[in-house]
Amino acid sequence: MKFFDEARIEVIAGSGGDGSASFRREKFVPMGGPDGGDGGRGGSIWAVADININTLVDYRYTRIFRAKSGENGRGRDQNGKGAEDIVLRMPVGTIIRDSDSKEIVADLAKDGERALLAQGGRGGLGNLNFKSSVNRAPKQFTRGLPGEAKNLEMELRVIADVGLLGMPNAGKSTFIRAVSAARPKVADYPFTTLHPNLGVVRVDDRRSFVVADIPGLIEGAAEGAGLGHQFLRHLQRTHVLLHLVDMAPFDEGADPAKEVRALAEELKKYDPALAKKPRWLVFNKADLLDAKEAKKRATALAKKLRWTKPWFVVSAIKGEGTRDLTFAVMDFLDEERKGKAK
Repeated sequence: MKFFDEARIEVIAGSGGDGSASFRREKFVPMGGPDGGDGGRGGSIWAVADININTLVDYRYTRIFRAKSGENGRGRDQNGKGAEDIVLRMPVGTIIRDSDSKEIVADLAKDGERALLAQGGRGGLGNLNFKSSVNRAPKQFTRGLPGEAKNLEMELRVIADVGLLGMPNAGKSTFIRAVSAARPKVADYPFTTLHPNLGVVRVDDRRSFVVADIPGLIEGAAEGAGLGHQFLRHLQRTHVLLHLVDMAPFDEGADPAKEVRALAEELKKYDPALAKKPRWLVFNKADLLDAKEAKKRATALAKKLRWTKPWFVVSAIKGEGTRDLTFAVMDFLDEERKGKAK
């Protein structure tokens, strides 16, 4: 199924039914009085986060959701039936905005979380409600209120603890295959990854984390170059970014340090808060060099970048160094969670 992480929809809640102006008409009750019932409530429209859904593709083709109106009230003190609500199931991580005001209507960050998108109209009152000691035969009744109507924009941000970023062919897909059960496509041409891939990394029987493989970025991504800019939003919920660097590029003119700085600048242009997230360097493709040369080159790159944060040397294709890295990530996430719990 094709991955969609953006969609626009229109939601129209049902109107409330009208109240009834009715009087008892029975053979032996000459002054029966009012018996008009109330109108039923219009159907509302709700959004619910569902962990079993992972794309907004359903909302690309069905764009208008209209709830039914409530029934009108009737005589003999019969209230109109309320209309059923409509429930729209969406992926966990969906953010819903009002298209006009751009205000966030809902942020569905947890499975089962519900949010009201459009409120159904309240039913009108029947004339029975207006009976009093001075008004024994009221003819008043009220109409049902209209339901809300909104144009909404939906944006999916995948829920992941760790985000992978890097230039095309830095080895992100190979890395996620090495550390998790995810099997993204791997090939030797740019932009192999066309949409985010999620993998669960299980470090032991009790601890695990979710990692997201984002399509490769290139310089100018924040302005729309390449593919990765479409998916940078998926890094915004992560706790730490692993920046994969090809430490043994086939192009001898390539400068890994320059590429690291370029991508850091792209993150800053897209979202300054994203650029401030903890980011670790992962020097990949160490298998193309001997162990001493790989360590020497990685140390030189870290020094050139004046890198003071953690960095690692791995070979994703052989799985070398990935175990130490995943344990370090898990320890970092555990400390983060403990800090938030305090």
